[in-house]
Amino acid sequence: MPAPPTEQDVLAALNRVHAQLASANAPAVITTRVVRIARTINDTLPRIRNLGLGSQEGYSVVATATSYLPEAIGAYLRLPREWADTRPIDGYKTSLMVLVEQLELLGSTMDKILDAANRADAQALIAHGMFLDAKFGQSSDGGPDLQLGSPT
Repeated sequence: MPAPPTEQDVLAALNRVHAQLASANAPAVITTRVVRIARTINDTLPRIRNLGLGSQEGYSVVATATSYLPEAIGAYLRLPREWADTRPIDGYKTSLMVLVEQLELLGSTMDKILDAANRADAQALIAHGMFLDAKFGQSSDGGPDLQLGSPT
């Protein structure tokens, strides 16, 4: 069984997607969305540990970078550009429109996962504050008076 992808594997996968987009001269509407998704994944990677390495969120981040995003981009880029951008394939939607929808979904999902990771840290901060309040008490003027030494 292969080892799970590392942070370096995830970053390498994102770099390959960027290289694909650049070499194919992909439309800006695609590139800007991929950059946003990649930025969110980069911000999330160090925080995945807070969610749990085996969490569904952690898996989704890794799978988005190493599978979902590259597969969507690859499928679009294999199509002739003029055809992909002008011919309806799904009702009235062109391949470009379908890809934009997929990228929007991936982007909003990555945003939600990053928010969940940040909330975990925020909750830890709140819990620590409650501990400090219980341990040292709370004062409206900034805390208890501490006599650390006599002023001279």
